[in-house]
Amino acid sequence: MQKLGLTQSLQQKLSPQQIQFIKLLQVPTAELETRVEEELEDNPALEEGAEELDEIKEEYNEEDTQDTSDELDVEDYLGDDDFSGYKMQGDGDNEDDKEMPIAMYTTLNEQLLDQLGFLKLSEREYAIGKQLIGSIESDGYIRRDLEAIINDLAFSQNIETDIDEVEETLRKIQQFDPPGIGARSLQECLLLQLERREDEHNVDVYVAKRIIEECFDEFTKKHYSKIMKRLDIEDEDFVKDAMELIRKLNPKPGGSSTGLVRTQFLIPDFILTNNGGELEIALNSRNAPELRVSRSYSEMFQAYEKSDKKDKKLKDTVSFVKQKLDAAKWFIDAIKQRQTTLLNTMRAIVDFQYDYFLEGDESKLKPMILKDIANIIHMDISTVSRVANSKSVQTDFGIFPLKYFFSEGIATDSGEDVSSREVKNELKQIIDGEDKSKPLSDDKLEKLLKAKGYNIARRTVAKYREQLNIPVARLRKEL
Repeated sequence: MQKLGLTQSLQQKLSPQQIQFIKLLQVPTAELETRVEEELEDNPALEEGAEELDEIKEEYNEEDTQDTSDELDVEDYLGDDDFSGYKMQGDGDNEDDKEMPIAMYTTLNEQLLDQLGFLKLSEREYAIGKQLIGSIESDGYIRRDLEAIINDLAFSQNIETDIDEVEETLRKIQQFDPPGIGARSLQECLLLQLERREDEHNVDVYVAKRIIEECFDEFTKKHYSKIMKRLDIEDEDFVKDAMELIRKLNPKPGGSSTGLVRTQFLIPDFILTNNGGELEIALNSRNAPELRVSRSYSEMFQAYEKSDKKDKKLKDTVSFVKQKLDAAKWFIDAIKQRQTTLLNTMRAIVDFQYDYFLEGDESKLKPMILKDIANIIHMDISTVSRVANSKSVQTDFGIFPLKYFFSEGIATDSGEDVSSREVKNELKQIIDGEDKSKPLSDDKLEKLLKAKGYNIARRTVAKYREQLNIPVARLRKEL
């Protein structure tokens, strides 16, 4: 026997307006103008210009307060899907397709094909060379197995070949510019560059080639004593000069020729000025576009009240007009809410880090986490995170991303908390001043930091060192 039951549940569901605000909040200033232009193109009820919204709202709201028994309600057209009634431009679109056109440059592949064309090759050799060039990655390496390339030639171009023939063509390509191109490993890449040196009979080049050919593993681990012993070299200056030569080689020969490089400009979202000791915050003017609801669309909606409401075509038209009017109002409100949230967040950050913003002294940065700011502005941590991860501020001492000012706290012997950034700066100074012939291990770095009053674990030292892109002691060793 079936039983009927009634259950009650509470669910959280974001409204279209909330979704729109969240999306606009995380858009940086550089992209906001494009978003606004897209919205203006998509919604004829939205116009540029000084706002005349108060009068329109009054008229619009008057219509909403009248008898709505036969009135069209926007919810009837939104349905259960929050996204069906209003679609913000950029949702699910490929952003790359909407970027501004940029100047065209010759790609690495095109440069290599041009050089291939200068060789006196048969049609078969050219096809093999073209296949090899097509397998070269943007950093200049061929990482595909040559056997796989041979199979590609057989299936796609009906060319039967073998390893010897492919390697012969590859050796020709490896003589192209930039030096080191077409290498299958770092070792081969460095050797190709050394072989191209005009002064190849120079002692430094000779020793460098022997180091890469015979002691590559020791070279990567900076085991200088093992290199000297294996190569039977007593004078460490020979090894030191050869290592200096190797360091000047390019480990990514294709890196400077990747073509179609997009130039990105950092546009600050906030401008902070120190006016005689008083910090003043302003939003970048590009964050405050002048937008208004179209009067003609508002009047079109009012005209509905004077028309035959039973006309299906008219109902469809009014449905469209109401949808666009609502979308325009939502967009303008979301832009205003974005501005308010940005300013409130930035003010809270400046107040929290006031001493730092006065002088730009990193030692005065206090430990600050997202929750600290969220509590001050009475908003969710996720909202603060969206602002901090995508916005930047221009100060008298440079432009900084907001996330730069957030850091963990480290306890000191005096019982105070200091910013992890301060500890990182201290760590970097210690490493910069170390004896490079005997670099400090993480254990020794931990003890030195503790001696300066920073209570920090060895694993934290290792984490901070990695965040500073500083290698382990063994790899910092120099002769």
